[in-house]
Amino acid sequence: MSEENLSAVTSEKEPKQDKEAHRARWAWVERRVWTDSMLRSLEKGIKGGKWYALIDKVYELKNLQSGFWKVWRNAGSAGTDGQSVSSFEAKEEQELQQLAEELRTESYRPAAVKRVWIPKPGSQEKRPLGIPVVRDRVVQAALRNVIEPIFERDFAAQSYGFRPGRGSREALRRVEELLKEGNYWVVDADIKGYFDSIPHNKLMENGVMETGKGWEATPEGIPQGGVSARY
Repeated sequence: MSEENLSAVTSEKEPKQDKEAHRARWAWVERRVWTDSMLRSLEKGIKGGKWYALIDKVYELKNLQSGFWKVWRNAGSAGTDGQSVSSFEAKEEQELQQLAEELRTESYRPAAVKRVWIPKPGSQEKRPLGIPVVRDRVVQAALRNVIEPIFERDFAAQSYGFRPGRGSREALRRVEELLKEGNYWVVDADIKGYFDSIPHNKLMENGVMETGKGWEATPEGIPQGGVSARY
């Protein structure tokens, strides 16, 4: 559905109070991607429940620029290609244009992820941490700008992890409210090795570059801490 059609569907005027409340609900979205008309359509529900033709919004230069800013703020180490965030920044315009062209022509291919092992808090074990190359982190951030509101609309109210405007503080406030209401039972559950065992049959072919070992295929699992681990 084109943005023009979305505007036509939502052309009726909104009361000022409703418009302000609407913008407040979606204050966190990337406005280079999500317009008011698109967000209203998102809230009402798209026919068939599917969004189409969003890839052009992913490779829009302004969205890729926003993705790089997020990567730049997070800093982080270089991936398998050795390129740092600062070296990417030095050729930012050229790098982003190249990414846009690769995404537009469907020639973009992600690089292998660098695997490092870090201590696991409260345990003698170590856990694998995946470090994508900078350009892949930019694409992931740009893609997240596009798809996050679509998923966010359907997430459960009691879900607090990796969501905009939510986190451990908000979860603790809710726990406090439940305690005051007389709820005292707590169920603590965890899926052992969840990120390490996600099958790849529904994901793109991938691999990792492990320190001291070189490239090796990964038939299951995704990088912990990456954008893909949140959805």
